[in-house]
Amino acid sequence: MHYQLLQLIAQTVEISGRERDLCTQYFDRVVCSKNSILEESGRIPKYLYFVESGFVRLFHYNNKGDEVTTHINCPPGFITSYSNFISQTISDENLECITDCVLLRIAKADLDLLMRQSQGFRDFSILVFQQSLAYNEKRSKDLAALTAEQRYLKLIDERPKVLHNVPMQHIASFLGMNPKSLSRIRKQIIR
Repeated sequence: MHYQLLQLIAQTVEISGRERDLCTQYFDRVVCSKNSILEESGRIPKYLYFVESGFVRLFHYNNKGDEVTTHINCPPGFITSYSNFISQTISDENLECITDCVLLRIAKADLDLLMRQSQGFRDFSILVFQQSLAYNEKRSKDLAALTAEQRYLKLIDERPKVLHNVPMQHIASFLGMNPKSLSRIRKQIIR
């Protein structure tokens, strides 16, 4: 049931059988349907999610009331409003299932317990949060430095599954453009 998570952990750190058992004890499996809101803005994020299958996005509303997608997760991997989850502060982001999803989730208190009880999981957690910071820094640089077409081509190259599973309006928002611009770029690339 927790095979993908345990496999991902084992790729980076060594964990014992006891640590595997602790991991399966603290992570709950949930199945969520498309368009389910997992976490709402204006609240403290309750869980860190591990996406076994499906696609999940983080988004907020800008000052015009438009949705701005800040992250789209490709399975398997973790997602939450990280800084708010870690500090247990109110988030301005929503977490939504774009497709039907199979998730493992862990509450902050349980994550803290797991990290105290398992050196391997503590090391793995630190690595996950470091990767999240690095990803967000790289994404900010890409939004500032790359053209809209370059950002789209990079998405095609690095995360092609997103293109087949995520609605274009979310992809456009994630890439920092409106859907009409994305449509025009896609047509130019096809030519």
